[in-house]
Amino acid sequence: MKKHKTKHNKNASKRPEQKPRPDKQHSSERRAAQANLYGFHAVREAWLNEERQINTFYCTQNALEGFEETLGEALQKGLVRPQATILDKAQLDKTLPQGSVHQGLALVTSGAPEMDLEDILIRERSKESSLIVILDQVTDPHNVGAILRSVCAFGAGGVIMQKKHAPELNGVLAKTACGAIEHVPVAYETNLSRSIETLQKHGYFVYGLDERGEDIAQANTSGKSVLVLGAEGPGLRRLVKDHCDSLLRLPMHGSMPSINVSNAAAVALYAFSKG
Repeated sequence: MKKHKTKHNKNASKRPEQKPRPDKQHSSERRAAQANLYGFHAVREAWLNEERQINTFYCTQNALEGFEETLGEALQKGLVRPQATILDKAQLDKTLPQGSVHQGLALVTSGAPEMDLEDILIRERSKESSLIVILDQVTDPHNVGAILRSVCAFGAGGVIMQKKHAPELNGVLAKTACGAIEHVPVAYETNLSRSIETLQKHGYFVYGLDERGEDIAQANTSGKSVLVLGAEGPGLRRLVKDHCDSLLRLPMHGSMPSINVSNAAAVALYAFSKG
């Protein structure tokens, strides 16, 4: 019985070329994890911080070109960093809270290393002159970020905030701080009054910033000092104020004798830097 040969169609084994489905074309956009750091300075300082674990690096093509110098610095330091995930602006916008000014750069990272008051005291113990800042229920991330930037600029040794009311060290706070969160130790404590007592036992003189205090320009702020700043409006809470050794005020004589807490912090930090 003869077997019938079938003609082999050369194209039969070849599958037709499949075009990506519309819902698959932007899969990188849909899978993009939520970024927690963004903006050139915040991303740059985190990228160069060897204590930071960076999981994902999002950027636009234009922003990547402006980031080449930083990439080179990281290579020289031997830092292991992820490859860039190139997104367009619309895709990058979707990895961040609405309205974020990201400048084409964003990271998914581990959190900043956790610290407490004892860690800051250990770092500062060998210094004859040391300044630590306490924020008493200052909760606005823009203000906290700006204060951290000033703390870094004037060389203060660290910031202490209350766990319950403090904003996280990422997002808009980190963007406003311009990378300062990578350089300034930040400790979260449960009870600020107790923290003040601990600092006093370690030889720190504690100043609270309050409009009823003495002129900061006349105060001797050399040595080991603590500057306590309260929230705008309420100011220092009574118990925190009572624990301060002295109260200081900024000398203001204009028709609007008040400034916001981040500006007040910058002026006070300058005064402390002069000793």
